[in-house]
Amino acid sequence: MNVIIIEDEAPAGRRLQRMLEKLNVEVATTLQSVAEAILWFKNNPQPDLIFLDIQLSDGLSFEIFDEVTITSAIIFTTAYDEYALQAFKLNSIDYLLKPIDEDELKQAVTKYQNFQPVKSDVQLNFEDIKKLLVNPIERTYRKRFTVKVGQHLKLIPVDEVVCFYSENKGTYLHTNQNRSYLLDTTLEALQDELPPEKFFRVSRKFCIHIDAVKDIINYSNARLQVKLNQFDAQEIIVSRERVKDFKDWLS
Repeated sequence: MNVIIIEDEAPAGRRLQRMLEKLNVEVATTLQSVAEAILWFKNNPQPDLIFLDIQLSDGLSFEIFDEVTITSAIIFTTAYDEYALQAFKLNSIDYLLKPIDEDELKQAVTKYQNFQPVKSDVQLNFEDIKKLLVNPIERTYRKRFTVKVGQHLKLIPVDEVVCFYSENKGTYLHTNQNRSYLLDTTLEALQDELPPEKFFRVSRKFCIHIDAVKDIINYSNARLQVKLNQFDAQEIIVSRERVKDFKDWLS
């Protein structure tokens, strides 16, 4: 499989290349801008698969397709909320949300290998996708959670949640009253139900509420430690790959 990466953030590009190499996927090159990608495609054969960031340093990556015809399969790597990207699925395009998870990357590569499309000149409807990015589909999110307390059911408003965390294969909700409740779901599923301006998944284990953040401390290896109000049972560390997105979320 011949793969190229189009990504304007060099550390993210290098990380993705290392992850792909672990999957025995050869990366031919990494390109960092619309202009560089257009020039490369005009002078090189099409790769089998493109990992393509949406927002590049000199514009949206869709501008590449205005200049050259791309017949390669594409997996978008993006920080945009997945519900603004429904058109990608309508056009049979897969995508990975940043920061990219190794297991999700492996699944995407396996999906491509198992369902490898025949190259064609079918034009994907990028104009519709661009419209969605500018005017995203309105999305409603969870306003409360129902938890079981003995034989009773308790309603917990989202704004009372300090964080969600996983422990011993279970997923828990922790409230500003310093109580934890077991949920019948996963952190992955919860991400789809929570307002992104209020909640951020800082690691595989924790998803936190912005109003619960008490302190942020520089940690070893370019990571951050987060202190939350009403939660000190475990250490919460923002992984190095998620620090930039975390800082953007805070601002």
